[in-house]
Amino acid sequence: MAETVTIKFAKHGAAPKGVLIALADDTLAFGRAAQKLLKPVSSAIARAMEADRFKGKLGAAVDMLAPEPLDVSRLVILGVGKSADLKESDHLRLGGLAAGRIPAGTREATLLLDPPGRALPAEAAAEIALGARLRAYRFDRYKTRRKEGETEPAPLVLTLQVADPAAAGRAWVARDAVADGVTLARDLVNEPPNVLDPPEFARRAEALRAVGVEVEVFGDADLDRLGMRALLGVGQGSIKESRVVVMCWNGAAADSAPVAFIGKGVTFDTGGISIKPAAGMEDMKGDMGGAACVTGLMHALAARKAKVNAVGVIGCVENMPDGAAQRPGDIVTSLSGQTIEIINTDAEGRLVLADVLWYVKERFKPRAMVDLATLTGAILVALGQEYAGLFSNDDELAGRLSAAGAATGERVWRMPLGPEYDKMIDSRFADMKNTGGRHGGSITAAQFLQRFVDKTPWAHLDVAGTAMSSPGTDINKSWGSGWGVRLLDRLVADHYEG
Repeated sequence: MAETVTIKFAKHGAAPKGVLIALADDTLAFGRAAQKLLKPVSSAIARAMEADRFKGKLGAAVDMLAPEPLDVSRLVILGVGKSADLKESDHLRLGGLAAGRIPAGTREATLLLDPPGRALPAEAAAEIALGARLRAYRFDRYKTRRKEGETEPAPLVLTLQVADPAAAGRAWVARDAVADGVTLARDLVNEPPNVLDPPEFARRAEALRAVGVEVEVFGDADLDRLGMRALLGVGQGSIKESRVVVMCWNGAAADSAPVAFIGKGVTFDTGGISIKPAAGMEDMKGDMGGAACVTGLMHALAARKAKVNAVGVIGCVENMPDGAAQRPGDIVTSLSGQTIEIINTDAEGRLVLADVLWYVKERFKPRAMVDLATLTGAILVALGQEYAGLFSNDDELAGRLSAAGAATGERVWRMPLGPEYDKMIDSRFADMKNTGGRHGGSITAAQFLQRFVDKTPWAHLDVAGTAMSSPGTDINKSWGSGWGVRLLDRLVADHYEG
């Protein structure tokens, strides 16, 4: 496994084990349970706080090694700022900050959740546990040697002491499933492309049958029969077959229309004949971040038994430049019957999504469709790596995604669509071309996708800046972030369940 932390809950007053983490606010106060436990070392704590100029700000910490008479290897005092002002996103961050203070190789740790001046609800405790589990993730399965002095990773049992362990445990069940989904998405993005090719991606998606997801896999012959020639055109230069994977979770009444999620799964993108520069091309193993998110999301929904019918469909291809590869100037016929002139073979993700979006729209008649794709470098120019670009033909769906982003910290920023942009992808020789030039590149890519959704409520998330190589945060130090699993799980929970 890529992360090896087990979360447990215990009642205040239980004997702490291993590393002990206690919470102090900006007045340097502790909660009652912490005061009782830490009373024998209160004077030492006060001296350590003064020596370290500790002010209790959120994330600030004081470390004390083997403080007698406490039977712990290390005591960490972690600041929470004004405890009454802690928001949901702060709880998640607090869990990550706590996990980040646990040294590598630690086998047991105790997090005393007793902030001063307030009773911590079970939901907040579970959110802190989620942050800790996400921060504990690592991807080192291909490392065979360690640096001098580097500690061998060890399974960690993290016990959160709370007022009501049973309630916290119930709240944790769903978040544990979401953490599994994020872990799966991170693993997929982090895998090297010689391991995770389209057939292997499909095999990993098939493993979701273990949690109750129905899975169908289409190979090249199936896709040709269906007419997905825009998608097949992208993969025709690779010796690896392309795959489309359909994942269905049926958690609601059979007559309830599903909500659908579609992911771009380009397992490696050279750019094809329009080849990319060599510098940084290794990062193109992450060009399947949208498909990774959809797969992780479907795992999360099924594992937590979400009361929704959900469909996840991923188009998995490898974009390579051999003698069979498609050329600039080629014209392909998509599943919709619309023809596409290939201007640039590096604008390949939209070709994959065009066929998959049309397929999902026609087969499942979904209530809404959300696609995710590491689609354009232009979105990085516009938004950096703090927000994903949001494009939508439906104000209600866009608002729901924005609210879910604000709640989870996986933020989106709505970008424009309009006929002035749409005409930029008109072609002289076909119904459309696959690029509209440099100006408004993310927008014209979204306009291209909109031609394959008709009137179905739809949103496109350009996650090129957030799914891979994104800045480290308090809950993620991994190259592959698993971005979008929590966002879309929250969207489903708030608006499509029940």
